[in-house]
Order: sequence, then C-alpha cells, then structure tokens
Amino acid sequence: MPVIVASDLDRTLIYSAAALALTMPDARAPRLLCVEVHESKPLSFMTETAAQLLTDLGDAAVFVPTTTRTRKQYQRINLPGPAPTYAICANGGHLLVDGVSDRDWHAQVLARLADECAPLAEVQEHLLRTADPVWVRKHRVADDLFAYLVVERELLREEWVKELAVWAENRGWTVSLQGRKIYAVPKPLTKSAAMREVARRTGADLTLAAGDSLLDADLLLAADQGWRPGHGELADADWTAPAIRALPERGVLAGERILREFLRAVRSPR
Repeated sequence: MPVIVASDLDRTLIYSAAALALTMPDARAPRLLCVEVHESKPLSFMTETAAQLLTDLGDAAVFVPTTTRTRKQYQRINLPGPAPTYAICANGGHLLVDGVSDRDWHAQVLARLADECAPLAEVQEHLLRTADPVWVRKHRVADDLFAYLVVERELLREEWVKELAVWAENRGWTVSLQGRKIYAVPKPLTKSAAMREVARRTGADLTLAAGDSLLDADLLLAADQGWRPGHGELADADWTAPAIRALPERGVLAGERILREFLRAVRSPR
C-alpha cells in the first residue's frame, strides 16, 4: 500500500535566504541548492543533502507538495527528484494532477466556501479599510480564494493582527502571520481535505505530514504522523498533539531533518 507524504514547502522544506538560519561558522555551513528563481534572482533553497533525501523519498512514497502558494507561485519551484503526480496549492483550493488543476475538486471547494463563510470581497474590503498604509507594502488576492498582505514586520501593530483574527473568526475565516505576510483564509479551505482526497485516490494506508504555520495545523492533525520544525507559528505557540513530533532544528537544517524523519517512517515496517 502506498504512503503519502504531504509536506508544506516554505520554511518547512525550502527556505528563503532570510529564513536559512545559518548560525554555524561560515566554513561549516551546508552546501545549498537553489530550487526557485524569481525575476532572474535565486529565491528559495534547500541543502544538497536534503535534495538527495527528497529524491529518495520521491522514489519510496507518494510525495505531495502542499502549499498556501498559488499555482503560479508553486510552479516556479524546481524540486529535485521525480515530478510529483499530485500537488496541493492555494491551501487546498487546487489539487494539481500532473500539473493541472482538477476541476471537480475545485468546484467542490468553491461550493463549500459559498455555503460556510463570508465572501472574499467582504474580507478584502475590511483589509483595505483597516490596514495601515504605513506598514502595508502589498495587498494580494490568491487564486480568487483568499487574501494576504505583505507588511513591514517591525512596523506592524500586533494588536491589529489580534483584532483581525477576532473579526475573521466571526465570519468563518482564519488569520495567519507568516514572516512578512498576513493571510486571511476561509476555514473550510484546508490542506487536510485535499490530502484526504489524494489518500482516497491512491488507496494510501499511511499519511505523513510536516509544516510550520497555523495553516498547517489541520494537515498535521489529519496525518497518521507529523513533524514541525523548531521555528514558525506552531513552534512559537508551543503547539503539539499526540502524533506530532516537535523537532529542535531551526532553518534550513530543519528541512533536512524533516526529510530524514519522513524516510525513516516510510521505510519502517508497518
């Protein structure tokens, strides 16, 4: 029976230069592989060791990249190893099959959002009206499913984020602060639902997951086993659950450790 490995990407398996957390002496820093280029500039990295581990994982399990990124943002990433048959984008809003969004899945998602939460336009209007231009750099809508702001963290008023979370909660939405981005996402829009659909289609008898943010919590809880790194929203909140292992590593070395844990679990007798 196949094993599904559904992993978040940014700050879980791949890292921007600002998120690498290379705290060791320069001469002892790991060799890095660039896995994303944007506007002709290197943007995301993993260690060369992690790249080999991911290649091995792709040969041993059904690896499912699972991201809040839009389809366009995801397709900039060039991961090592076999091309994944399935990928989850837009926090579960799109299930890619061989790189193409599954229309039936997307239609199901849209119907559920219409039934269970406030419309995107209402949330977008609230963000535009209440966010302070002093610390907002960009307003964005992702695949017509959710909204996010790019902000200057040092200027961001934390109380505003808390107030936004309460406002959103009452309308069926959730808020997540990740690096320089504040996400407002409909609660029914989940990575876990899409992972379960992949498990159904593949007949998997074991699901593994990893992630660092509050938007990954549902994914981790839905998996048979899960891991989180020593950085990110979940680590900051000291979040855990019975089947979740909190790892001490931070930054790009956490990505390497997570891949080792995935491989160990895939190869263990069941």
